[in-house]
Amino acid sequence: MTDEGMPRATRGSYPKGQQRRQRIVDEAVLVFGRSGVTSGSLREVAKRVGLTPAGLLHHFASKEELFAEVLRQRDAHVRAAAGDPREHTLVEQMGKVVAYNATTRGLTSLYTVVVAEASDPDHPAHADFAARYRDGAARAADLLRAGQAAGEVRADIDPQRAARLLSAVMDGLQQQWLLDPSVDMPAHFAEFVRGYLEPPA
Repeated sequence: MTDEGMPRATRGSYPKGQQRRQRIVDEAVLVFGRSGVTSGSLREVAKRVGLTPAGLLHHFASKEELFAEVLRQRDAHVRAAAGDPREHTLVEQMGKVVAYNATTRGLTSLYTVVVAEASDPDHPAHADFAARYRDGAARAADLLRAGQAAGEVRADIDPQRAARLLSAVMDGLQQQWLLDPSVDMPAHFAEFVRGYLEPPA
């Protein structure tokens, strides 16, 4: 992750230990982003940071714990880049998220791969990701209703359906961009917003 990482206090407060823990997270982004969490191995992550698997487990007790930290950092960086969506700012904030994702290929690839894996009902993260999308859509729908009341969002759209479409467009653009970096995600997202959400001029 290099500049995408976010140091975190860990078991033991020694800076060297924190740096090693962060490097493990950085390498896990690359391994999980390429192979997924199911196929990506702790052994490979450990090798990339010059540790044995047992040494890595001194910093993270399991693959699940490591992935949880990777996801926590990813979410923290998205919030820092876009800010906290407030009334009347949802579309603007989502546009910032799209722009940020275009600068962090490793994290974007990781998220896309893991979401695809989690579509399997037997995947350990299935329920968590289903709840993540469901809760995000509920929050977005509330903010879209506020935008409609303020005249900033078209009155003829269904906020609940529009909320799901927003995340669907973002995820679809990410997949296309990962396959073809010439895809301009921010420009395409802005076009979707202009044509679907903004009131007629």
